[in-house]
Amino acid sequence: MMKSTKTEIVEFLQQFFSPSLARCEIEEVTEKGASLVWHVSDQDIRPGGTVSGPTMMALADFALYVAILGEIGLIGLAVTTNMNINFLRKPTGGVDIRGVCKLMKVGKALVVGEVWIYSLDSDDPVAHVTGTYSIPPQK
Repeated sequence: MMKSTKTEIVEFLQQFFSPSLARCEIEEVTEKGASLVWHVSDQDIRPGGTVSGPTMMALADFALYVAILGEIGLIGLAVTTNMNINFLRKPTGGVDIRGVCKLMKVGKALVVGEVWIYSLDSDDPVAHVTGTYSIPPQK
């Protein structure tokens, strides 16, 4: 399997999935990992003044996808098959959030990873996500 750089991933996403980069910035792509920042806006805030669960799930899903592209190459048809989230504490409304992904298992058909989500104003995680992606068979 061929690895991809942050630059290659950004170019791929700009070409094939440009809305994904509208509010999310890829900070780095590492060995079996990635770090992304979601730029929180008013549409991400739910009643009670906190960042919504769907926003955190979107960040986690995207962080997993970016880490996977970094590890196995630019395979656009890798798809989410499962995601679980534990909400640990209330993120600060209006503050950007960071997703730090680590891939735990990279197999031929499935990739399993975890994402820790943080408000940029705190070192304490606000959520922990585990996810599995299905990788299409390579010809």
